[in-house]
Amino acid sequence: MTMVEINFDGLIGPSHNFAGLSPGNLAATHHAGQIAHPRAAALQGIAKMRANLDLGLVQGVLMPLARPDHRWLETLATTYADAPDHLRAQAVSASAMWAANAATVSPAADTHDRRCHLTVANLLTMPHRSHEWQGTLAQLRTAFANPAFSVHSPAPAPFGDEGAANHMRLCADHASAGVEVFVYGKPGGRFPARQHRDASEAVACAHGLDPARTLFVQQSDIAIAAGAFHNDVVAVANERVLFAHEHAFEDKDAFYADLRRLLPEVEIVEVPADRVSLADAIASYLFNAQLVSLADGMALVLPEEARANTSVWSWLQAHVAGNGPIRHLHVVDVRESMSNGGGPACLRLRVVADPATVDPRFLVDHARLDRIAAIVDGHWPEAIDPASIGNLKLIADIEAARNTLLAKLDLVGLIYT
Repeated sequence: MTMVEINFDGLIGPSHNFAGLSPGNLAATHHAGQIAHPRAAALQGIAKMRANLDLGLVQGVLMPLARPDHRWLETLATTYADAPDHLRAQAVSASAMWAANAATVSPAADTHDRRCHLTVANLLTMPHRSHEWQGTLAQLRTAFANPAFSVHSPAPAPFGDEGAANHMRLCADHASAGVEVFVYGKPGGRFPARQHRDASEAVACAHGLDPARTLFVQQSDIAIAAGAFHNDVVAVANERVLFAHEHAFEDKDAFYADLRRLLPEVEIVEVPADRVSLADAIASYLFNAQLVSLADGMALVLPEEARANTSVWSWLQAHVAGNGPIRHLHVVDVRESMSNGGGPACLRLRVVADPATVDPRFLVDHARLDRIAAIVDGHWPEAIDPASIGNLKLIADIEAARNTLLAKLDLVGLIYT
C-alpha cells in the first residue's frame, strides 16, 4: 500500500450564512447579521483545493449536508415553516463545511488492528452543530467503506468532542507509527471549552491506540478566553514538526518533554507572544494554516489575513529565511470561511491512507473540481442575508442546489439525507 496524507476539504454548502451561532468564535460572532456569499465561498474553497493539487498533495472532498435538517426539526416537534427564527438558523447552518470537525482520525500505523480508525465528532456543545454527526457518519462510512478503515459512532453525551481540530499527530513520516496528541479544555471560563478529556480518552480507546504513545494535553485557559475555541487556532502539527503559539498549552514544558522523549527527532517551532500576540494569532488564523510536506520541505498554506497582519507576516518571513523546518508560505483566499470563523485548516480533514482504498467519488483532480465549480456557479445562491432564512423560496433553492450536486456526482442515495 502507498500510505499518503489525503486532505478532504468540506465543500462549502449553498446555505452558507452569517448567523453568528458560535460563542467563543470571535470571527463568527463579529460578522453576525452580515450578508454572506455562498457561491463565492464555495469557489474560494475549490480554489484552495486546486492550489493543494498544484503543490503535489492528494486531495479529497466531502459533500455539504442536507440543509435545513428537517429530521432534527422533527425531533423538536416542528417544521422549518413553523419553527422560530433561532431554530431555523440552527437547522440551516452550513457549518459542516469545516471538515476538521468531522472526525478524529488515527492512521493504521498507530492502531491495534492496523486499520485506519475514524470517530465522528458529536459536536454537542453548539446546538447548530450537534445534529451534524448523523449525516457526517453516513458520508464517512460511504467514503471509507473499504475494510482498511473502521468508522465509529460518536462519543456519548455529555462529553463534547469536536474532532481533529483538537487532535494532532507527530511522526517521523506519515506511514510510520506516531505520537497522537489529544488537546482538551477545562470548563468554567469566559467561553465554553468544547473538547472534553473524557471524550478524547474514549476516542483513543476505541481506536486501539498505544497508551504509551498517546498524550492528553490541556489547552491553556488564556487561549480559550482569547477566542481559541479549538486547539487548531493556536497549534498545528505535521510529521516531526509542532508549530504552536507560546500560550497554546496549559503546561507546555511537560508536553514538550513528553514529545521529545517519545519522538526524539521532533522539531518544536514556538511563536513567542512578544512577536505575535494571541489576539493577532487568532485574528489572522496563523496556526489554522495547513502545515504540509512538500518535496522540497514543509510549507504553510495560509489565509490572506495572515499576510495582512504585520506582526504575523514579519515573523513568518523571518522564520522561512532562517534554518527552521518550515520553508515555504502559500497564501490562499478563503475570506468567506474566515468571516464565519474557519481558516484553511478548518476546511480539511486529514486522513493517512492508500488512496486506492477510498471511494473514488470523494477524491478530486482538476477535472472533477471543474465539474463541481460549474455546479456551484450555476446553482449556489449568490448572497444570503441572515434575515432571509425564513424565505421558503430561498430554502427550496438551497435544497435544489445540493440535490443537483449529488445527482451530477453520482452520490444520490449514498449519503444520509
